[in-house]
Amino acid sequence: MDRLPTPLPNPASPLRLDRALQLLAQSGQPAPPGEVGSAAWLQGVIDALVELSSRDALTGLANRRSFDLALDIDHFKRVNDRYGHIAGDAVIQAVAAALLDSVRPMDLVARIGGEEFAIILPSCASAFGETVAERIRRRVERMPVTVGAGQQITVSVSVGGAFAPQWVRSTPALWAERADQQLYRAKAMGRNLVQLEPAAVSIVSTEEKRLLFDSTGFQDFE
Repeated sequence: MDRLPTPLPNPASPLRLDRALQLLAQSGQPAPPGEVGSAAWLQGVIDALVELSSRDALTGLANRRSFDLALDIDHFKRVNDRYGHIAGDAVIQAVAAALLDSVRPMDLVARIGGEEFAIILPSCASAFGETVAERIRRRVERMPVTVGAGQQITVSVSVGGAFAPQWVRSTPALWAERADQQLYRAKAMGRNLVQLEPAAVSIVSTEEKRLLFDSTGFQDFE
């Protein structure tokens, strides 16, 4: 008598989802809206878990710093000019895949321009942020990209990074600007480099002071 094949484990099994929903319920967060098991619903669960992991359970405040990386493909215009826009698209897709493969599931990778990317690493220590940035740079540098009729080329990236300490009231735009400043430094120093904002230097901008004092009622008497 033939034996039936053993079913493969489902990575999105009900047991794991039940555990995820239990964690959300314990933190006071409702289950995401939508059809249970749909792609949109599962993404809602993931987003809620990411938010939960970066918040203090008692107060709801951010419990650790975040790290923001800005990344640019070096000399991308040369790729388009020499090999064509189809090759340029292949390079962008290859770099995007490398980025996703170099970060944690909870991290956010986004394409914010033609050849520009941003990565947010929540609950990230400074040493880990530097490790991730260098891992990405080396991975892209060593990665052959197939363009045209089987021809392979290599590209590099410049990376800039900024920290977002939990005690600074800021905005995503301000921290993105700081990461961009470090990216410009990396490009000015020759490209294919990582330049990070020093973790020990926490410069509070005028805008951040305004956000702080406007929300607390205090005034800056400097």
